[in-house]
Amino acid sequence: MVAILFIFLVLFLVGTAPIFIALSGSTAIAYAFFSDMDLVLILQRSFAGVNKLSLISIPMFIFAANIMSEGGLSRRIIDLANAFVGHIPGGLGMTVILASLFFGAISGSAPATVVAIGGLLYPALLEKGYSKEYSAGVVTAAGSLGVIIPPSVTMIVYGVVTGASVGALFMAGFGAGIIYALIYMIYTYIMAKRSPNVEKAKKASWRERGRAFVKSAWAIGVPVIILGGIYSGFFTPTEASCVAVVYSMIVALFIYREMNLKQLIDCARKSALTTIQVMSLLAAASVFAYVLTEQGVTVKLAEAVLSVSSNKYVILLMMNIVLLICGMFLDGCSIITILGPLFYPIALQAGIDPIHLGIVIVVNTAIGMFTPPFGLNLFVASTITKQPILKVSKGVLPFIIISVIALLIITYIPDISLFIPRLVYKSW
Repeated sequence: MVAILFIFLVLFLVGTAPIFIALSGSTAIAYAFFSDMDLVLILQRSFAGVNKLSLISIPMFIFAANIMSEGGLSRRIIDLANAFVGHIPGGLGMTVILASLFFGAISGSAPATVVAIGGLLYPALLEKGYSKEYSAGVVTAAGSLGVIIPPSVTMIVYGVVTGASVGALFMAGFGAGIIYALIYMIYTYIMAKRSPNVEKAKKASWRERGRAFVKSAWAIGVPVIILGGIYSGFFTPTEASCVAVVYSMIVALFIYREMNLKQLIDCARKSALTTIQVMSLLAAASVFAYVLTEQGVTVKLAEAVLSVSSNKYVILLMMNIVLLICGMFLDGCSIITILGPLFYPIALQAGIDPIHLGIVIVVNTAIGMFTPPFGLNLFVASTITKQPILKVSKGVLPFIIISVIALLIITYIPDISLFIPRLVYKSW
């Protein structure tokens, strides 16, 4: 096990090997030189890690998000959000947050949310007097709502890794996502009040709001159908992802008519590339997780943590610290597939609800998406805003601080996450 971890750290820190190569390669090299185990097992565990029906939802949600971005659905959601909050101090910043909230209910991906919302609203923020730092920061940080608001790719991965109910995780994500977004909006309001250069839009009339709602009705139908279908039991999260693709395709091609066949094929190509990256990572991480379990590392770590403290609040704090540090270097899927099998038994022994644990981990990975030096959203936002990574990083610093505050609230008030699942599952 020591050899595996050493080789993994060398490959990772050198920076020449992708994460999935570092994960699977470290295991293969260590087993080849220090064990008699058949290396075929590594291939078998890799395929077993991705040979799960629930993972079908990942490429489907990614595809649906790309269609919405290219087919005009995202723009109409933005117009609707702006009609209701655009006149409030910091209204356009709040529009970014609300639009990311809506789009997150479709894409399940933080980078996809940054591209869809930031690409449209970043220039508008600058025109309305918002600073470059705040504008880059809000589109980068608000994109992380795509991870927290269901459906979420990272929630699906957590469910697959730990066996937790994906449906319950989706329900729990609402409470956490709303608290997270509210804290962002409060900060935006205070910031705008203190910034005389920020313009305030004219208040939209109820007729204009109604018009914006009518125009966006088909776009809003995507999260309504997805989440309504899941929670009513009409279809599973996996089936919902396929419904989302078909519905968004019909709306983009035949109702809004802002997408042609060539653009649809391009969306499919982009989605396939993203899916390959995620699945390669899951395959490699499943091998790593198997070795951790087979070597008894999970049990030993649980015993070590519990020996420090058996208080679940102290354990949750320790987990948050580890997750926030990991989020600086790894993406959410990697963190969950590596640490999920380690933290899950610890949580059960400490009396921490596994769904609550899942939401805490997901919120941590969301913060990691825009935490320097390797937060993926930073690189995506740098491309969109045409600002250096260093300047984008400066813009997200206030959001990192308020995100940690939101994380602590979500961590230590479990009812925020568990309220809706308890309503649905009476025996919870």
